[in-house]
Amino acid sequence: MSDHDDKELSPFSRRELLAATAGLASLGAAGGSLAAGHKFSGKRRGKIPQPPFDSIRDWMAMLEAHGLVLRVPEIDQDKYHATALFFRMTDMYGAYASPAVLFEKIKVDGQWMDGPVIGNVQGHWFAEALLWGIEPDWDDYYNTYWKTKAHMAEIVRANGGFYPEIPPVEIPRDKAPIKEVVLKGDDIDITQFPFVQTNPADGGRYVNTGSHFMVDAEMGPNFGTYRCQIKAPRKLGVNPEPNQTNWKMLMAAKERGDKYAKLSIVLGQDPVVWMISGTRIAPRFGPKPKPIDELAIAGGMRGKPVEVVKSEDSDILIPAHAEMVIEGTVPLQEPMEPEGPFGEMFGYLGQYKEENFWMTINTITHRKNPWIMNAFTGMQKGMVTAPMEAMYDEFLRRRIPNLVHYHTPQYAMGCIFMSIDKTEPFQGIKAGKSIVSGFGIAKVVIVVDKDVNVLNHTEVLAAVGARWQPAKAHYIVEDGPGLFTDPSQPSYGRTSKIVIDATRQLPEEGGKEDFPEANRALLEKGAPNAIAEVNDLFLDLLKDWGMKG
Repeated sequence: MSDHDDKELSPFSRRELLAATAGLASLGAAGGSLAAGHKFSGKRRGKIPQPPFDSIRDWMAMLEAHGLVLRVPEIDQDKYHATALFFRMTDMYGAYASPAVLFEKIKVDGQWMDGPVIGNVQGHWFAEALLWGIEPDWDDYYNTYWKTKAHMAEIVRANGGFYPEIPPVEIPRDKAPIKEVVLKGDDIDITQFPFVQTNPADGGRYVNTGSHFMVDAEMGPNFGTYRCQIKAPRKLGVNPEPNQTNWKMLMAAKERGDKYAKLSIVLGQDPVVWMISGTRIAPRFGPKPKPIDELAIAGGMRGKPVEVVKSEDSDILIPAHAEMVIEGTVPLQEPMEPEGPFGEMFGYLGQYKEENFWMTINTITHRKNPWIMNAFTGMQKGMVTAPMEAMYDEFLRRRIPNLVHYHTPQYAMGCIFMSIDKTEPFQGIKAGKSIVSGFGIAKVVIVVDKDVNVLNHTEVLAAVGARWQPAKAHYIVEDGPGLFTDPSQPSYGRTSKIVIDATRQLPEEGGKEDFPEANRALLEKGAPNAIAEVNDLFLDLLKDWGMKG
């Protein structure tokens, strides 16, 4: 076992934080492509854990070794300082250039609690590459992402449009770190762990990064990430949204007449399990999804089986190297209870629900001194996205042969940016229609030409301003499927949608016969070596300016 104790993570100064987050705040906020590469390489020290990472501790130790962790000795969450810090950090560096954060001590409900409490563990551009053992391009965020996405796309293509599978391996109970401490019955008090109330308007403290492991006779095993409001020392709200897999499983069990469902909520997962838990990597479709072992997909993506162990109160298999598992029963024939509200990923307060599932906690097992992860939703990037976008690209190319890139910016939920190699009129609208018809998250789809970098929202908005003609180059859906957390939805899970065709409009679309070329394109054509020469001559000067102060 190669786990690293949190004491190995050293404190960071402001200068080191700037190094870890690209220094140039304006570039960071825009997803800029300059990074202090020499500073990052200089932060490596000691033996660095390598992928695949069996635990969140190994993952954090690797991030720290590359200068991508900000340690805070103590923070008062009764004053919401942790939340405020995340907002300021995102203001300064953007969602994609902010470091992971580790709070050593945190004040919750008047009590100072030992951490660590961690957040934003997969937020940085460089995390996309480091998770798979790919060397980042330390001077170019965008190239790092493209390189990682291309790597994942090769894996998907080699496996018929999906990720490979390696089944999990069960290990003896005494070899599983998650079994180091076992709490039963009245010994349990979930409020004594440093789970926080993230926003003042939230319904209370939440367990909001748990992977909910369930098994259904027809749908097989499943895990997904859902928010859980702490209601009492042994009671949690359980909030899978309608049509999510765990919701389908609970409803199916309820309709069968089952009195309760068993649930194991796993916290402090390894980074691949965490990523799968919050995405659509597993191909589950239809009203009753076909059985899929998502832990086998995690093993395939890692190139190594996930080691698992049985839960205490059921046969549900859980990752053995996680930090904690909360086991309990969800009553299915008893009245539901109110839950919420909660600050959601759109950056707005999610709704209060009159009726929602809840669970009684029967057992908690955890590592000694468990690490607790909190999701600062709406102010951080949730997880790495290159694996999902690589798979979506392969799927979408069956509908859109001239697709170049598809991107869901985590800082603008509901928006999709996509680029195409446009060769004929109306291809932009056609491509956008393919997205809004089947993707709940796709509320505003902006289609751009292949010369526009969809990772750079400045370029995308510039294309909207310079290439889009609103009168004709749009398509509106008045009522379509949407995300349940969209604060603007007129009815639950329904939304209007728009396709914005920000490609250069051809004459058949009402555009100009000769569309002017962009200034940067003219520079690259007229002085093809200029940018490379400036890189060689002045890149250190630009970095050093960003590091001042």
